[in-house]
Amino acid sequence: MQLHLFEHLNKHVPPRRADTSSTFQQNMQLPVHRWFRFSAGFSAVWAEAVIRDAGCPPVLDPFAGSGTTLLAAEDAGAPAIGVEAHPFLHRIATAKLLRRSDAGEYLATAKRIGQNARRREGSALGYPPLVQRCYPPETLEQLDALRRAVEEARDDSPAWQLVWLTLVCILRATSPVGTAQWQYVLPRKEKRRPAQPFAAFDAMVSTIAADMYAGRRADPPQGGPARVLLGDARDLAGVPDGFAGLVVTSPPYPNNYDYADATRLEMCFLGEIDGWGDLQQAVRQFLVRACTQHVPERRVGLAEVLASPELEPIRPQIARVCDELACLRETKGGKKTYHLMVACYFLDLARVWHALRRTCASGARACFVVGDSAPYGVYVPVIEWLGKLSIAAGFRGYEFERTRERNVKWKNRKHRVPLCEGRLWVKG
Repeated sequence: MQLHLFEHLNKHVPPRRADTSSTFQQNMQLPVHRWFRFSAGFSAVWAEAVIRDAGCPPVLDPFAGSGTTLLAAEDAGAPAIGVEAHPFLHRIATAKLLRRSDAGEYLATAKRIGQNARRREGSALGYPPLVQRCYPPETLEQLDALRRAVEEARDDSPAWQLVWLTLVCILRATSPVGTAQWQYVLPRKEKRRPAQPFAAFDAMVSTIAADMYAGRRADPPQGGPARVLLGDARDLAGVPDGFAGLVVTSPPYPNNYDYADATRLEMCFLGEIDGWGDLQQAVRQFLVRACTQHVPERRVGLAEVLASPELEPIRPQIARVCDELACLRETKGGKKTYHLMVACYFLDLARVWHALRRTCASGARACFVVGDSAPYGVYVPVIEWLGKLSIAAGFRGYEFERTRERNVKWKNRKHRVPLCEGRLWVKG
């Protein structure tokens, strides 16, 4: 039976106990997951429990991120496929899934590359401005030596991919500048004791090798190795029809967080982009449209988006919200295109639900870790609308399990609309 928006979503009723399953916090204590911190992730322990409770069916994650669900599925013994549109995150998830490759070969490769880096003279010149602001010259020279040694050794073997990941994983720790909760770099905020590059590299090698050896002592994954595809959640190309018995994922929230920007420091250092302006071509064009950077006014027609047949189940409601946001925008200094973002976000997610219907087996269940939103203080009932769109795509019903509240500490907030986060369960 379809469930409509729960009245308690907008009430400030504290959960019975703290639930951190929707955050990445716990994962930093777990082997492999701790290698790279991606704040948009969620608890691997929770994901593995969900998969085991479901009987370990084939698992699909259309927003694979850095691989949390895929690693959890392997540990549970379930076959799994993930799809990730962010090219840099896809590389990270791919490398993490090599955790059961030869640890000895990884150690030998890392040692050889580290020795090569120590013998060469690095240079702090030629790096993009963001990188120059984030490192003192002596630190950048050592990181440059490591980068050049890694690039020279490239053979795309599992060992090399893991050494590449090792370098990526130490870039934040070796910078004296701060990092916001969502991985935005804060050049004006400094850390007291940044790590020295070669020492950080050696320490990360030891951590990764220890986790690899521990993993090889465990039984091989009964469901086979998980796969992560570089692709689009809106079509899930490459995922077989009827594959999934369970979907465990966390889509982007429509809260104006630019997921493309979360890895800007790493991509700038590795020479993949020169700065923020390159993110549109390198990353943003591939992602679900969840922030205003995705929807410049000159490129998106609101009426055309709202007329899309996929939005028919929520068209009157979303049109009213978008109209209100368009009017409010004219009174704001930034004139952010929240009205376009909301319309495009739900069109994209409607297409995700249709792609999931094709790739899910009969009777499959889907769990979306998601939260609601209130741009410019206008409430967007994300859970209700996503549920209705899932029904329209062919799923049977939905319910929402609230896990925590958001935006209830009003200090420095832009609006005072209480929000929540939780798990949207959809029945196939």
